Amino acid sequence: MPVKNRFAELQDEITAWRRDIHENPEILFETHRTSAMVADKLKEFGCDEIVTGIGRTGVVGVIKGRSAKSGKVIGLRADMDALPIHEQTGLDYASRTPNAMHACGHDGHTAMLLGAAKYLSETRNFDGTVVVIFQPAEEGGGGGKEMCDDGMMDRWGIQEVYGMHNWPGRPVGSFAIREGAFFAATDQFDIHLEGKGGHAAKPHETIDTTVMASQLVLAMQTIASRNADPVDQVVVSVTSFETSSKAFNVIPQRVHLKGTVRTQSKAMRALAEERIKGLAAGIAAGFGGKAEVVYHKGYPVMVNHAEQTDFAREIATAISGGCDEAPIVMGGEDFAYMLEERPGAYILVGNGDTAMVHHPEYNFNDEAIPAGCSWWAEIVEKRMPLAS
Repeated sequence: MPVKNRFAELQDEITAWRRDIHENPEILFETHRTSAMVADKLKEFGCDEIVTGIGRTGVVGVIKGRSAKSGKVIGLRADMDALPIHEQTGLDYASRTPNAMHACGHDGHTAMLLGAAKYLSETRNFDGTVVVIFQPAEEGGGGGKEMCDDGMMDRWGIQEVYGMHNWPGRPVGSFAIREGAFFAATDQFDIHLEGKGGHAAKPHETIDTTVMASQLVLAMQTIASRNADPVDQVVVSVTSFETSSKAFNVIPQRVHLKGTVRTQSKAMRALAEERIKGLAAGIAAGFGGKAEVVYHKGYPVMVNHAEQTDFAREIATAISGGCDEAPIVMGGEDFAYMLEERPGAYILVGNGDTAMVHHPEYNFNDEAIPAGCSWWAEIVEKRMPLAS
């Protein structure tokens, strides 16, 4: 079961779709042009049902097989949104929108799923129903959660769901996957420290928030080194340190810290939040100051289900000759919400030796299109085979 010949034939057409999307990036839920294009293509393909406005600007297409005796319904999901990055690729089809760029390959994901939808609509060589899901706002907006909250899974009776992401550094068209916790939970925090400002020449008359905050930044690194089980991943990063005064000779009254917490288990996620709040309160009190911690829960841990992961690996191996064990990823992925509602799996497809995602020189590799399209199509045909 190598790459399907039909996708080799369609590669130029799918590439043209991808590059059009790349040239016209849209951020978060503002995927109006992309969503309209997707809906138009699905209509052109002859999908049995097309619904827009799921999760604000999401699009769902339904394709019925030649028979439906199995009663099975499989969801396939691609993300559509771009990033607020100014592109520096110099490509002929580079972004025409300042400070917006498809720097994570969602243009490629959308185009590949459209290619799979075209093929499945043409052939319908399966017994059941496939639901193609085009999601906005993966890059921090939680579009996956919004689509689930809109009742998508129940409305179309989705039983399993599969997703894919391109991966720079892996050979083009190769695959990697892992069972269980895969992508991290991603939380954010704001810490507001209050002391007593004053003249830099008279520190004894102040409660120095810069020293207080510096102690806290260092103390938070002990969450990973001294609170966490060494085999349970956690990354705590303070990414912003802002004082209320910019003067050379003033000890500031207030300091505002921002950062992220990335974890791979619910227990570690809870522990990290607890320790950040405890350390902030304790250190501030030790200096005679006060601390307020605002903790923002982001995407949950994305967990691949065992049976579906084994099946996804089997399909990938048949297409490309192998499927590696993927590394744990400390980045977030809101496909996690869909995998909380239904069993399924998420796989990585190689993008070759390119710039990493979220980089202004990144570009999706169009040579990965046949492998990605084939994986999605084979998931459907092998999971819901027609009776011989």
